[in-house]
Amino acid sequence: MAHSMSFLMVLLLLAFTPFCFSHKTSGGYLYPQFYDYSCPKAQEIVKSIVAKAVAREARMAASLLRLHFHDCFVKGCDASLLLDNSGSIISEKRSNPNRNSVRGFEVIDEIKYALEKECPHTVSCADILALAARDSTVLAGGPSWEVPLGRRDSRGASLSGSNNNIPAPNNTFQTILTKFKLQGLNIVDLVALSGSHTIGNARCTSFRQRLYNQSGNGQPDYSLDQSYAMQLRSRCPRSGGDQNLFFLDFVTPTKFDNHYFKNILASKGLLNSDQVLFTKSKASMELVKKYAENNELFFEQFAKSMVKMGNISPLTGSKGEIRKNCRRINSY
Repeated sequence: MAHSMSFLMVLLLLAFTPFCFSHKTSGGYLYPQFYDYSCPKAQEIVKSIVAKAVAREARMAASLLRLHFHDCFVKGCDASLLLDNSGSIISEKRSNPNRNSVRGFEVIDEIKYALEKECPHTVSCADILALAARDSTVLAGGPSWEVPLGRRDSRGASLSGSNNNIPAPNNTFQTILTKFKLQGLNIVDLVALSGSHTIGNARCTSFRQRLYNQSGNGQPDYSLDQSYAMQLRSRCPRSGGDQNLFFLDFVTPTKFDNHYFKNILASKGLLNSDQVLFTKSKASMELVKKYAENNELFFEQFAKSMVKMGNISPLTGSKGEIRKNCRRINSY
């Protein structure tokens, strides 16, 4: 009897172990060990393919990180962004924040193909996005974190959600903060996650209004350092050159560090949405200063905020599906 009772206790402990490290969501639990038995090599496969992609092109780290962000802010972290146009689905790739801008889909396809060979119909596209974002950050020299897993994929997309929910480079500080709050994120998350602009590029069209008298008051944006603005104007003319690319952090453009915040302190934040963190809110100004002074503090908060963002309304349990191809829903 004692033996059978102790065996039962062990079974109970094993059953509930994952929840000790989990994040409760509205639909169930996400936890880092989700694929330990069903696909033990899953994380290794994602990491390997992301590493190859970033080695080919350093910019890809920022692109993969951005995919996760743009996915989670629309209907939650459900890989809706990855869906192409088909049937009744109008792709989120066509929205203003995504069109001619989001990239890295071929890397996600490559990861999905490898995972389907290793363990068919097991690892979701939504989890691939979350893991690729973490691995990209680490490869660029940023912090690591345990990614809670167990998301499932949506069977639909939301073009209107993509147009309305994703913060835009020219949004006011209050609009950006409201968009974060609607996702359950606060001002600390806003400033920390904005730090992802320490890597990657922005197009001329994303910040042109800061360089010329297109800010609504007939004046250029004087919160931007004028010598820096002059450099930018040389490749971002008043008209044309919309797709010309500029480093978001011109000091260490491919290294994940706190130079982004140092640039903002020097009035050299490229996007309006970067610079307003220092000019429009005392609370965000203090956070910018702290992260500019302390890289470790920034890394610590960035990791926490990424886990929090990755927990926005995931589909779990029997909701959604595990797509065989990340670009389209499964056929029945």
